[in-house]
Amino acid sequence: MALSAAPGCRAGERGPRWRRPWKLLALGLLSASSVLAAAPGAGAMSREEKRRLGNQVLEMFDHAYSNYMEHAYPADELMPLTCRGRVRGQEPSRGDVDDALGKFSLTLIDTLDTLVVLNKTKEFEEAVKKVIKDVNLDNDIVVSVFETNIRVLGGLLGGHSVAIMLKEKGEYMQWYNGELLHMAKELGYKLLPAFNTTSGLPYPRVNLKFGVRHPEARTGTETDTCTACAGTLILEFAALSRFTGTSIFEEYARKALDFIWEKRQRSSNLVGVTINIHTGDWVRKDSGVGAGIDSYYEYLLKAYVLLGDDSFLERFNTHYDAIMRYISQPPLLLDVHIHKPMLNARTWMDSLLAFFPGLQVLKGDIRPAIETHEMLYQVIKKHNFLPEAFTTDFRVHWAQHPLRPEFAESTYFLYKATGDPYYLEVGKTLIENLNKYARVPCGFAAMKDVRTGSHEDRMDSFFLAEMFKYLYLLFADKEDMIFDIEDYIFTTEAHLLPLWLSTTNQTISKKNTSTEYTELDDSNFDWTCPNTQILFPNDPMFAQSIREPLKNVVDKSCPRGISRAEESLGSGPKPPLRARDFMASNPEHLEILKKMGVSLIHLKDGRVQLVQHAVQAASSLDAEDGLRFMQEMIELSSQQQKEQQLPPRAVQIVSHPFFGRVVLTAGPAQFGMDLSKHKAGTRGFVATIKPYNGCSEITNPEAVKEKIALMQRGQCMFAEKARNIQKAGAIGGIVIDDNEGSSSDTAPLFQMAGDGKNTDDITIPMLFLFNKEGNIILDAIREYEAVEVLLSDKAKDRDLEMENMDQKSSESDAHKPNSEEAPSDSQDAGAVGEEPEGGGESSAVGDPDPLSAASTASASVSMAQEDPHTSGSAEASAPEPACTPGDSQPQEQNTQTEATSKAHWDSKVQPMESILADWNEDIEAFEMMEKDEL
Repeated sequence: MALSAAPGCRAGERGPRWRRPWKLLALGLLSASSVLAAAPGAGAMSREEKRRLGNQVLEMFDHAYSNYMEHAYPADELMPLTCRGRVRGQEPSRGDVDDALGKFSLTLIDTLDTLVVLNKTKEFEEAVKKVIKDVNLDNDIVVSVFETNIRVLGGLLGGHSVAIMLKEKGEYMQWYNGELLHMAKELGYKLLPAFNTTSGLPYPRVNLKFGVRHPEARTGTETDTCTACAGTLILEFAALSRFTGTSIFEEYARKALDFIWEKRQRSSNLVGVTINIHTGDWVRKDSGVGAGIDSYYEYLLKAYVLLGDDSFLERFNTHYDAIMRYISQPPLLLDVHIHKPMLNARTWMDSLLAFFPGLQVLKGDIRPAIETHEMLYQVIKKHNFLPEAFTTDFRVHWAQHPLRPEFAESTYFLYKATGDPYYLEVGKTLIENLNKYARVPCGFAAMKDVRTGSHEDRMDSFFLAEMFKYLYLLFADKEDMIFDIEDYIFTTEAHLLPLWLSTTNQTISKKNTSTEYTELDDSNFDWTCPNTQILFPNDPMFAQSIREPLKNVVDKSCPRGISRAEESLGSGPKPPLRARDFMASNPEHLEILKKMGVSLIHLKDGRVQLVQHAVQAASSLDAEDGLRFMQEMIELSSQQQKEQQLPPRAVQIVSHPFFGRVVLTAGPAQFGMDLSKHKAGTRGFVATIKPYNGCSEITNPEAVKEKIALMQRGQCMFAEKARNIQKAGAIGGIVIDDNEGSSSDTAPLFQMAGDGKNTDDITIPMLFLFNKEGNIILDAIREYEAVEVLLSDKAKDRDLEMENMDQKSSESDAHKPNSEEAPSDSQDAGAVGEEPEGGGESSAVGDPDPLSAASTASASVSMAQEDPHTSGSAEASAPEPACTPGDSQPQEQNTQTEATSKAHWDSKVQPMESILADWNEDIEAFEMMEKDEL
């Protein structure tokens, strides 16, 4: 966001209540070009290169948007791997993430103002007409209040904002008469029943047709909501009130914000992640700037900017001071406990905190913004994308990446603040990685695992709403825009709201006199608006000097958060003992354990067991430290146990028309070729064997020789299947699960065990695919006959040379008459139906699939001094205190599956529609983080 002046602020104005927190809101006065002009030797990107990258962003957007409109509309979202729309109720439930879907063409509404930012005014006009004509907001469906507000209400308001702007210019939208605003007002009234609580905090969900309390609403029984869910309403609701003159929306959003502020922890000035909507009690008492809280802070500052109300600024400053005092441990941002903020609540960070450097830019606190952004960029350079969560030593904690835009957002704001061409290069990297690893024929697919490069059949609406908007603005010059972006503020979903709303239909008192604010150090707020001073002290290398110490922070160091006690020159209490530092042979550590009420028991097998009794602790604070220590030990022990398992493998389809853009997560085998030691992998065409179960001599060896054999799970040991296909001349094997509907999204990683005998004779690689992933290959065979795959430890770069040749061939063929008949289905694919169904191995001794799921740990922790393997669910191994290379495995997850409807909302039929149902998203961050509460 950029502003030419703050609402109601006159040039040179200064006063005790009008202090401005930003060193940058008047970006028009501090343009990127002015900074670059001062630093001609800074390696500025050429105008031609910037224009080329801007055009590349436009092409990428067209690829995503056109595929949504062709294959998915009017469905809410596109499923890019199966080239069809995601319709709620017709796909397996993904849990809370599906609450964003309301059968209201979510992606189209979320994309409206992006079309105008990207100068696609004709497409915008067509899209608005479709929304007005086709979208129904009166559906009997339960949706998330938070997601519907930021995506749908925000999308309608953003679309209305740019529509009236275009109408005023006189060329487009001359027919427009506020139809999007009328729809926004209708939706606003449908969300209001959620606020029917004594606290004013909204229920997390609402039925669009029946509200909350109605017998048919199927919601209204919830007691908790996240802080961001209740605190991220003020921009959209206030804008709706200002646009329409109906004050009730702004009043409800303000009441919710007021309640959260009153319930903050007064000694730390922090808020928790989850709050009871009826009592106001904090349910989850950890606090950070990531998932569950993030946009609450964002909306406090932006509400001040949009509405001109000092109370929002004072609240933000109070929270920001607490964040920098407790949560910020540069370059890390680590969650803490609101009642004991000197203690970290966890040892990992989630990817949603990537927005925070951008918010710090808006605040004017540039140094920590540069530091955190650089740390995140180093993580991206290591993994190609920002994992959903990563540890303090930068290992993967949750491996998925749903193409989130927060890092691109912060990159854009830092470039606008500094004019440093380094951030253009960062943006270029993001573009290259998206095209290289996420682009598929029908759009862009989310990453299921950043380590293997496997995909998920998912393209969220925010990818179109935010990612392309920020990337295009990063490379666009002022003359490339058809309107002045400085006249608008971005919502958390990057929707545009005009700043002139600050003086329109003001029906709310600007000052909340019922609340006292903490007096803060005035040195934080010396800047006034408009800002006419440069950000840095005449030093164009300022940003680079901050980044330089962090260049190798991911690869060459293993940082841990330094407690405030350690920073205070040895004064004050010692920092608490952390599980990662504990050594059973250290007498001082044993004494600390005793003080925390933790007993150490030596077992006969050489292991030691830890058990905590809070009543034996020296004090209540020591007991709390002991509980945190045990929680950390359980978490780290679980990570170590998972690391002992083989990591996932990848099956990458490299033939036409996939060219490596479809990557399937595969389970490894405990025998045969170790793909991690053969980086090139095994590449070959696939062939279905006879008999399909592979449990006897292969009867079609001529079809299998020098190919990768496909076979069905069941009826014999995996090693026996491998020996039979190896004897027939196969160069590798893929076992496909016979359990209909099984998927790597809903089941833990599968490892194929041996048969209890020596398996050194098996030299070919063997991988396991669940049923849904396996059907992708089988359907590809039916569709294209010759299908080539690559078996590897992780996905390799796409075959760009072959793809370019194919495109040229296609262009050449387009000018020739089509005289050939379409090829028939391959003989190998036809054999699938002839083989016996389901092997259904039993779980008895000798079961061919002895996959062991990770055991759960209780409050009793066991530690092996030599053999770290755990024995039983109540015991866990002690982690090594030093850093170890490699990434921890993602947590196993289960999701509930709803009954699917046989009705097809979208009548379009795709060639590969029967490939698979939707891949379930990994369990939501809020649910997973509850395991980490102290």
